[in-house]
Amino acid sequence: MILLIKNIGLLILGFLMLIKGADWLVEGASGIAKRLGIPALVVGLTIVAMGTSAPEAAVSITSALKGSVDIAVGNVLGSNILNVLIILGVTSCITPLLIKETTVKYELPFMIAVSIIFSIIGLQNEVIGIKGGLILWALFIAYLAYLFIMTKKGFIEAEEEDQIAHLRTIPILLFLTVIGIVIVVLGSNFAVDGASGIAKYFGVSERIIGLTIVALGTSLPELVTSVTAAKRGKADIAIGNIVGSNIFNILFVIGTSAIITPVAYQSKFIIDSIVAIVACVLLYLCVFKDHELSRWGGITMLIAYAIYFVYLML
Repeated sequence: MILLIKNIGLLILGFLMLIKGADWLVEGASGIAKRLGIPALVVGLTIVAMGTSAPEAAVSITSALKGSVDIAVGNVLGSNILNVLIILGVTSCITPLLIKETTVKYELPFMIAVSIIFSIIGLQNEVIGIKGGLILWALFIAYLAYLFIMTKKGFIEAEEEDQIAHLRTIPILLFLTVIGIVIVVLGSNFAVDGASGIAKYFGVSERIIGLTIVALGTSLPELVTSVTAAKRGKADIAIGNIVGSNIFNILFVIGTSAIITPVAYQSKFIIDSIVAIVACVLLYLCVFKDHELSRWGGITMLIAYAIYFVYLML
């Protein structure tokens, strides 16, 4: 029992460190970039956008390096499933979510496509190596180019200026960046160790832990962002945030992890991959006609996740 409490404590501490570390990393790095004259548009589409995926990236890379490969893949697949079915499901129950035409035309189909490509690359040799990682990174760069072009044309809103960052000096911003990286790395270690310990204690697989507990913990930034956006009347940001996060999780997180160290993709993940793809398709079907995710659509997504969760527990 003491060991279980210790592992739960490590997991919670790890999540808290991941979230706070990612905040400081983004604040410091984006502040330095702006001080160096890098356009806010570029900062918003790279540093700030990657910041919400920092927890998933840190946990997946740490898991792969530690040999907890099921947590590495499970974390990304679980986060993507949770992002769509739970976060958008809950958020749309608070208020119907409007979605931009460009998101329906380009970003949602692209999210479905990269989810399928990720599964195909993984299932070929049951491992995603450097070659697969480079393919994902090539798609990631293409996606960044698309975002840059669309934002320049005014189809996507640029990130708002952070006035607080302008008040801080370069040394303080540098300190925030470094301390943010350190906390994210330490937090990912604690989270992975805690998750692995809990899995061993209960005799469940790391795949289940990665798909549920770890995925929920690393998806907290997306949950907070989406619910806050919906409450502030910026519901269109909620879906854009989730779609972007899911694309980043596959292309940036798995791509980076695979380049650093081979990421095992075992055949048992095929069902989870199918669920992730079906979740994306379900979102597309719910918003395709009216460009809105209604409360009924959100309820449908929550029911879909409940069915998937029961499957995991069987």
